[in-house]
Amino acid sequence: MMNRRWVLDHYPQGAATEDVWRLEDAPIPELEPGQILVKTQWLSLDPYMRGRIAPGANYTAGVAPGGLMQGGGVGEVIASAHPGWKVGDMAESMGFGWQTHAVLSPDLPGAQATNRVPEGVPAQAALSWLGMPGLTAYVGLTEIGRPLPGETVVVSAASGAVGQLVGQIAKLMGARVVAIAGSEEKLNYCRELGFDVAISHRDPKLAEALAEACPEGVDVFWDNTGGTIHDIVLAQLATRARVVICGRIAVVDKPASEDIGLRASARLIVTRARVEGLVVFDWWHKRDEAFRHLRKWQAAGHIRYREDVLEGFERMPEAFLRMMSGANLGKQLVRV
Repeated sequence: MMNRRWVLDHYPQGAATEDVWRLEDAPIPELEPGQILVKTQWLSLDPYMRGRIAPGANYTAGVAPGGLMQGGGVGEVIASAHPGWKVGDMAESMGFGWQTHAVLSPDLPGAQATNRVPEGVPAQAALSWLGMPGLTAYVGLTEIGRPLPGETVVVSAASGAVGQLVGQIAKLMGARVVAIAGSEEKLNYCRELGFDVAISHRDPKLAEALAEACPEGVDVFWDNTGGTIHDIVLAQLATRARVVICGRIAVVDKPASEDIGLRASARLIVTRARVEGLVVFDWWHKRDEAFRHLRKWQAAGHIRYREDVLEGFERMPEAFLRMMSGANLGKQLVRV
């Protein structure tokens, strides 16, 4: 039995293209004690992956040319050398990689651990609202943003995997929530989810539209994009605002010399605002707490979620480019 795998062919210069990866066949290694062999069913596409295919330093090690592309997945155990796992169990891990068969070590610590897919939900939920995006939204709001009832929360890329959850959780916390997204379909989806206002980032008068939507200023800004949106919102922070820097998908393909914009230091001093970067892997110990709340909210009808699914392992690069360009609506997945 052979394993099909996508490996990094070369680092992209600017925006990634499909030829950045190449498809290879490789033998599946023999299991060592404590390992399981999982046949992949679902693979996750997430913006953090762009940083993993860049040669520069990041918060964790990336992929070198010739290496297996990193990413999370869900699949069925088809062989086990681990006493706690049996054939037929469903497993989720951030350590799957882009491959049809993954050899996993369930006892690895932290984000590389292998987890059982919760019962009673679709398997791919472990990659979306009951997985890393759900944990991101939960800890970013409860530990960093901390919106109070009546405060205004602005979310960029609000219809995406994380943004759609941030808006709904912020509403549950009693906040007033403003969505920024890029198409009328996405804006309508945000309105359906309960966002109080939805604004297009393509509006040439975005700053004016934001000021109208947030007359008292922005109390919590959840930034998934960076770039121009980041600059416009930072100029409209309220006193004691909190800014959660979760992603920078709008500028991640640009070199550092071009990723420039507003010098916000004066505004930050005036508003006494706090800006904090969010790396979800720092909060992996909060998984059980987050998932307990998310399951309760979802069962009560307070959490809805949309997925954008491409069929077929061969479409992994296509799905990555779809996510990076913003063509997806909701969480980008590939059904292997």
